[in-house]
Amino acid sequence: MTQPSRAMKAYAAAAARDPREQEAEAFLYATGMLRRARGGDARAHGLALADNRRLWGAVIDLLHDPQNALPAGLRAAIISVGLAVQREMQREQPNFEFLIAVNENIAAGLARAG
Repeated sequence: MTQPSRAMKAYAAAAARDPREQEAEAFLYATGMLRRARGGDARAHGLALADNRRLWGAVIDLLHDPQNALPAGLRAAIISVGLAVQREMQREQPNFEFLIAVNENIAAGLARAG
């Protein structure tokens, strides 16, 4: 099978999946990175935190979008959580257990909503 046809199959499979399921997967991926990094070296910490920063940055940006269909109160609550996560990641020694717990709770909420 050629590379483009594998890519097309992967795209078609992703397009057919529920968006909430895909969002939950992104949080679970970041959580897995955090879990592996918490006992690792500085490089592992940095990579996991960078992935989690990108994820939460994207989430907060999307929630600020006036076209976002979520209720304003829910958007504000998730933004507040995201800002707490971002503050924690800026600490000299972030609490990985806190970051993991938040990501797991968000993923679980997305799975229930899907």
